[in-house]
Amino acid sequence: MPIVHIDMIKGRSDEQKKGLVEDIVKAVENHTGAKKDAITVIINDVEKNNIATKGEYQG
Repeated sequence: MPIVHIDMIKGRSDEQKKGLVEDIVKAVENHTGAKKDAITVIINDVEKNNIATKGEYQG
């Protein structure tokens, strides 16, 4: 049972998330042979003030 975790900055619409999940599930099906019903995708919306990239605080 593949589990995919996605952490991203908060602000994407439900429609964007749905499209992302659909594409990820297809990719996991194609590359692992797992059935759609066995794949879990977890999206964690992270507040920008909880992120640092390239050594820079994003808050």
